[in-house]
Amino acid sequence: MKVYLDADTDPGLIRARRVAVIGYGNQGRAQALNLRDSGVSVTVALPADSRRREKAADEGFDVMTSAEAAAGADLIVLLAADEDHGRIYAQEIEPNLRQGAALQFAHGLSIRFGLIAPRADLDVLLVAPKGPGTALRADYLAGSGLISLFAVAQDASGGAEALALSYAAAIGSGRVGILPTSFAEECEADLFNEQAVLWGAIPELIHAGFETLVAEGFSPEIAYFECLTEVKLLADLIYARGIAGMREAISNTAEFGALQGGRRIVTEETRAEMRRILAEVRAGAFTEKLLADARAGYPRLRASRADAASHPIEDVGRKLRNLKA
Repeated sequence: MKVYLDADTDPGLIRARRVAVIGYGNQGRAQALNLRDSGVSVTVALPADSRRREKAADEGFDVMTSAEAAAGADLIVLLAADEDHGRIYAQEIEPNLRQGAALQFAHGLSIRFGLIAPRADLDVLLVAPKGPGTALRADYLAGSGLISLFAVAQDASGGAEALALSYAAAIGSGRVGILPTSFAEECEADLFNEQAVLWGAIPELIHAGFETLVAEGFSPEIAYFECLTEVKLLADLIYARGIAGMREAISNTAEFGALQGGRRIVTEETRAEMRRILAEVRAGAFTEKLLADARAGYPRLRASRADAASHPIEDVGRKLRNLKA
């Protein structure tokens, strides 16, 4: 796989564009700030009643509605919630976006599953930083960046790939690496990871370990340290060394424990369930459930948040984190 760096990009391409960032949340704020610091003309689009309008204005951006921003933009970067993309595009962006402009995403879901059907005259791009906006901004300010994936779904101008690379470099990714993908690959792999590994499985594993120890009479504080705090150590070691290198950095006792326990937890049944999750993602079943929950006012998400907030591990965590204050 070719890895693109700053030297492979033309910064003048994105600087010649009028960019409208739709949304000012985790990714929207970071990308807008990084773009501006790289010499790009940026406006921010938010609903008239958004609580984030004041923050964006205080940080020096012209703030307008998506319809107003689309009318004055050459490149629309859609960083609002995925489930709202279809409405925003159909009602506010498409009627106002000039011929030959470009539409960009940080996640492939809306194109992969047809939430948006872009006009034929538009370039359709993907630039997906592989990390949260807070890290994207912090790394940029530190002179580094986050790796980004990029893809082109529609190349009406003949220059869509070069524009995507220019944008990725402007948010800092050209300092470390910009990797090619497709909308489908990025979307499907990301949705799978969110459910089967990162945000789905790991927190559930932490809860289960904590509950097991506490139920057997261990103190909640010790259970917290063992099952949650040390996850950071693991993540840092894997990030720095890889999984094999991580094993070289831990004790023989810990490594032998991994040998004894790992495949008793992640069994063939677990792997089969992972394959079922991936099949559901590819078939669009997950996206249908996401949209249905959004239309109903997010009852499942709200219940899940409340359940997580009420778990005993949260009280223990607050007490232990306060010890550092």
